[in-house]
Amino acid sequence: MWSYYGTKKKIAKHYPNPKHSKIIEPFCGAAQYSLYGNNWKNEIILNDKYNVIYSIWDYLINSATDKDILSLPDMEQGDYVDDFNISTVEKYLIGFCINSGSAQPKKKTAKYNSWNKTKIDIAKNLYKIKHWVVMSKDYNEMKNYKATWFIDPPYQYGGEWYHSSVKNKHIDYNELSKWCKSRNGQIIVCENSKSDWLPFRELVDMNGILHKTKEVIWTNNDMVLF
Repeated sequence: MWSYYGTKKKIAKHYPNPKHSKIIEPFCGAAQYSLYGNNWKNEIILNDKYNVIYSIWDYLINSATDKDILSLPDMEQGDYVDDFNISTVEKYLIGFCINSGSAQPKKKTAKYNSWNKTKIDIAKNLYKIKHWVVMSKDYNEMKNYKATWFIDPPYQYGGEWYHSSVKNKHIDYNELSKWCKSRNGQIIVCENSKSDWLPFRELVDMNGILHKTKEVIWTNNDMVLF
C-alpha cells in the first residue's frame, strides 16, 4: 500500500499462488504478497517487529477511513511532515512515501515523492484490509498455523539498511532456516542471490533505484530437488 525498502510490489506476480485460505507474513513490511491480485480476500495475518510498520498497519486496519486518508495533506518537494498537524502514525505513513524506497520514514519530501498518488490508492483499496490482523512479535513466537507462509526477512546481504531494531545483524540465519522449514503448510521464502542459508533458486531480476539485484526463492516444494 505504500513505498518501503525491499517491497515486492513489482515482482509479486512471480511468486507461487497461495494454496491455503490463511496467509501469514512474519516479516510483513508493506505486505505486497497479501495485497497482490485476490490474495487479500484470504485470512491474512501480518507481523512485523519494527514498531513503526506495526503502527501503520494497525492504523490502516483498525482506525483509518478512506476520508481520513484523503484528508491528509499533499506533500511537495521540500515540505516537512512535522509542519503539519497530523498524528505520529500518519507522519510515519507519509514519511515512507515522500522518499520512495526508504527503510525508515523520512521527515523532508524529496524528489522521489509518491505520496500524493499513493494516498488516493490507499483510500481506494482500504476496504480490502479491514478483516486482516496485525501483530508485532519475534518471528519465532508466532503460532505454527497451517497456512501459506510468505517469509520475506531482512536479507542476509542488504538487510543492514533496516531500522536498528530489525536489521539483519539480529538474525541467526541458520536458526531462521530451520524455522522456515518447520512451518506447517506452504512455505515461500524470499532472498537475493548473495544469500546462502537455504538452497535458493533464481526467481527474477530486480531493478531498484540504486542497484540491480537478482531475487531468489525457496519453497517447500523445492525440498525434493535438493
